[in-house]
Amino acid sequence: MELTFKEFLRSGKEQLSAAGYPEVDAEHLLAHVLGISRMDLHNPLAVENAILAIGDTTLIEENFWNLLDRRCAHEPLQYLTGTAYFRYLEVEVGPGVLVPRPESELLVDATLVHIQNLSGPVSVIDLGAGSGALTLAIATEAPNTHLIAVERDPVAAQWLRKNVARISEDIRIIEEDVSTALTGVKCDVVIANPPYIPNGQVLPPDVAEHEPAVALFGGSDGMDVPRKFIVAAARLLKSGGFLAIEHHESQPAAIAEAMGDEFVEITLHQDLTERPRFTTGIRR
Repeated sequence: MELTFKEFLRSGKEQLSAAGYPEVDAEHLLAHVLGISRMDLHNPLAVENAILAIGDTTLIEENFWNLLDRRCAHEPLQYLTGTAYFRYLEVEVGPGVLVPRPESELLVDATLVHIQNLSGPVSVIDLGAGSGALTLAIATEAPNTHLIAVERDPVAAQWLRKNVARISEDIRIIEEDVSTALTGVKCDVVIANPPYIPNGQVLPPDVAEHEPAVALFGGSDGMDVPRKFIVAAARLLKSGGFLAIEHHESQPAAIAEAMGDEFVEITLHQDLTERPRFTTGIRR
């Protein structure tokens, strides 16, 4: 490298900052190119060993600049590295599947609290599982669970299968629409992160241009798909079963109304920015 390593990284950070992206993305991208963790970027010996293992500094530079250019052109960071961090997991993601959001970790928290209060094996169904982040988090943090992940989209289902095979093979995968999946099955818990964004909402370019619209938009008011998921959850849950469903910050009243006939103890939960994020309820 003609530049020192620190100058090289600093140059990448400046390029991203000028494009309006966090400088830390440069660290994630360079760590990915070197095949080391982001923390190891600050370990000179680890960096030196990684560079020696690759052997071609020109290749390192070309790969790094290429990823920087793609990030500046709005490709999601997680698509570029192939990894999204969710709770204690590294979930593989890429084109065709939604990137797991940190806010969804709070839905997992609430679900785990409920599961801890149940005795015996707990059956959990994840509707619209996507990459499998929610399902896998529960599988790895609540070993007394039996999980089924439902995902209709074939591309997302490929990512789901890949992550399940790598992290927790015991999860059963169903590739079917939630409206018809698992006829006759009853469970203790349903979790759901349906497409809920209103069709006309403007999204950041890295989301709008790259993440799958089918996993984002839920109809004119965003509620078409969540309503369908709530109906499916009511069908699948035993009496006394628990539903946790993520939704848009504008939808608490509509969600509560959709749940009203079939659920009690309907509770709205906020995220860390105090915005409405998900709702829980108990099946009548």
